[in-house]
Formats: sequence, C-alpha cells, structure tokens
Amino acid sequence: MATGSPRARPSCRLKSLRLLYLVAIYLAAPAVSLIYLWRGLWDRSYWRNFGERFGFGAPLPPGGIWLHAVSVGEVQACAALVTALHRRHPAVPLTVTTFTPTGAARARALFEGVAQVRYLPFDLPGAVRRFLTRVKPRLAVIFETELWPNLYRECSRRRVPLVIASARISSRSVGRYQRLGRLFSGTLARASVVAAQGPEDAARFRALGADPAALEVTGNLKFDFELPADIAARGAALRAQYAPRRPVWVAGSTHEGEEAAVIAAHRIVLAAHPEALLVIAPRHTPRFAEVAQRVADSGLTFARRTQPDAPGQQACQVLVLDALGELVAFYAAADVAFVGGSLVGIGGHNLLEPAAVGVPVLTGPHNFNSIDSARLLIGCGAAQVINDTAELGARVAALLSDPQGRAHIGALGRACVAANRGALTKLLSLIEPLLAAR
Repeated sequence: MATGSPRARPSCRLKSLRLLYLVAIYLAAPAVSLIYLWRGLWDRSYWRNFGERFGFGAPLPPGGIWLHAVSVGEVQACAALVTALHRRHPAVPLTVTTFTPTGAARARALFEGVAQVRYLPFDLPGAVRRFLTRVKPRLAVIFETELWPNLYRECSRRRVPLVIASARISSRSVGRYQRLGRLFSGTLARASVVAAQGPEDAARFRALGADPAALEVTGNLKFDFELPADIAARGAALRAQYAPRRPVWVAGSTHEGEEAAVIAAHRIVLAAHPEALLVIAPRHTPRFAEVAQRVADSGLTFARRTQPDAPGQQACQVLVLDALGELVAFYAAADVAFVGGSLVGIGGHNLLEPAAVGVPVLTGPHNFNSIDSARLLIGCGAAQVINDTAELGARVAALLSDPQGRAHIGALGRACVAANRGALTKLLSLIEPLLAAR
C-alpha cells in the first residue's frame, strides 16, 4: 500500500489541476463571450462567425494542415509558412485560425484563395472536439506561445501531430506556467516538435516539460517574411500624398499610455522640424476613434487615413492610420520608425518590418515578447532603445537632421534581417516528415 501511494499522489494532483482548469475555463468562456458581444455593439466584427468560438462552423475537407496564429503579429509571421506549404502541397487544404477580429481580418486579406480562415474555439472540451471534427487536420501548427491543455490533449487523442512553430516564451511567462506545474508539463509533452526561436526559449520549454527529443532551435520565423514586391513604390506614393517635401516619422502599433508620449515627443520634433509629420498607427482597431480624439484634444492638426478627401492632409501635423494592412507601406514612406508596445509593459511588437525597409528603428525598453530580434537589431546598430518622451523626441529630431546617418542605420537593418533568415527552411525540414508519415 505504501509503495503505491507516491505514484498515486502525482496522478491525483494532476487530476485536481485539470478539474480546476476546467472550472476556470467554463467560468471564463461566458465572461469573454459577453465582452465580445458588448464590443460588437461598436465593432460588428466581434459578432462575425461567433459560433466558431464554440467549435461550430461548416465542415472542411479532411486531411488538411491547420495553422493557428493568435493575432495580427502572429498572422504576419505565419504568412511565409502558409505560402511555402501552399506551393509545396497545392492539393492539401490549409486552415488558418486566429483569436482576434483584427487577426482574422488580416488573415483573410493575406490568405484569400489559399486558406480557410476561422476562429479558434475556447478551450472547452466540447468546443475543441467540434472544431477538430469539422476541420479534420492531418497536422497542427501552432505559432509562438499558445498552450491550451484541452486542445493539445484532444489532438493527442486523435493522433494529430502538433508542431509549436517559432516557439517563444518570456521569463515572466515561465513563472506563471510553472505555478500550474504538471498541467502544462503534460500539455507540452504532447507536442511532436517544439521549434524554438532561440536557445533561451528552448531551455524554458524544456523546464516546462517539453520532450527534449522534440526540441529544436530553428530561429525566428518573422525574419523570413516577404515584403510586397511593390513596397518601395507604395511607400513613395504615400510620401507623395502626405508629405512630398517634409520629414515623416511613424509610431506603429501603439497602445494605451503611449499615444500621449508620442504626441508630446512630436512637439519636441516640431520645435526642430516645424513641417514634420507624425503617423500614429494604433495596434487595435477599437481604439482608432479614441486615438483620433486624443490627437484632436492635443491641439495638433490631424487627419485620418480613412478620410482621404479631407482638406488639409498635406498640411496636417499628425496622420492617424486607422486602416489595417498598411503599416509596412507607411514604414517604407517614413524617415524614422518607433515601434510601440515597448514604452508600456506590453512587451513590444515587430521591429523587423521597419528594419527590412531600411528605416532607423526606435523602441522602448519593454521588448520581452521578441527579445532575440530586439537584441540582434540593437546589437548591429539598426535599432536604439529610448526610455521616455524626451529621449524619443530628441532622437527622432536628431535622425531627421542626419540623412547620411539614417541611410547608414537603414542599411544595417536590411543586412541584419537578411543575415538571420533561414528559420522557414529549418521548420519545413521538421514538418515534411510528419506530413509524409500521415
């Protein structure tokens, strides 16, 4: 009796954790649903295909590849893999899921005619079963850090190989997962491949219970993105439309708490460059009107991208980019780029896109969501950390006064991105054997 009890205790603890998780997810799903339904009063995209949140939807052809990218950034990152899989296996159905309306909108724009786009259901056992019954994938590819115990468990039960691609996890997130111990240890053990962005990420996944034999360091898939072939022309057209003879800087993917800092920084820039234009691109669609009102309240003249016929566009001091899918083109039109989510504790967003179009990149100190790419760009001189409004304004003003310095920094950024491509090739070498085996 005594010899059996030590083995029984971990199993009991695991069952208790699973029960607690189920209770939590059953309580959370209605609350999140109500939030989405409430937001839908202002943004009807929250109501679109709402049944998919619970695993409903039309059945899809069986034997396809299902890829999950939680939001806009991950959708952009997975584009290279979706394109490569479509080229290699044109007869294999592709399904891309996301969790946010903005992510779904971006996925539909990117993958029209290539992949079906759906919402990933809540991690409820019944919803997960309905989803997998309708999609019937032969392979699942989940991007970055999406650890859903019921989803992973059902994939394992159905013998669907699961790949975590471009896997990353911050040191802060590790502590949260470790507090749930064996629940997430068992979840990660179900992954066939964990393709980590860097050695630090691999070590963290190993500490959380990933099978060491399944771990590979493949690099960051975000380096393998393809810029639109006409990106330079699109940037030039935007420059001609809004600022043909004046300097431009872009604040991309900004969050609550950053717009005020960016606007204050622009006042510093205007003191040195009175004709300068600031382009603010809020990260989330529901905040477009809020940010426009904040600019109006500041007293600066402004226009909105979705109002192309508004008077005074070429004389405004701020342009609010309230449209999806155009941020990279505006980076290509700019002299300097600041990437948001980094002055506040969000963890930062994609620094690689402005670097790839040859624009000097500024970022705040909070970059734990993409620490490897931030270190690379900062280390090679393509990006610089600024800590507050005063530093942001002063650095933008200095760069706008130094065209040769901007060109040099931009060239460093392009070279850094080019030198770190290759994650896609490594990832495909791990995926193809799983497809062949199925």
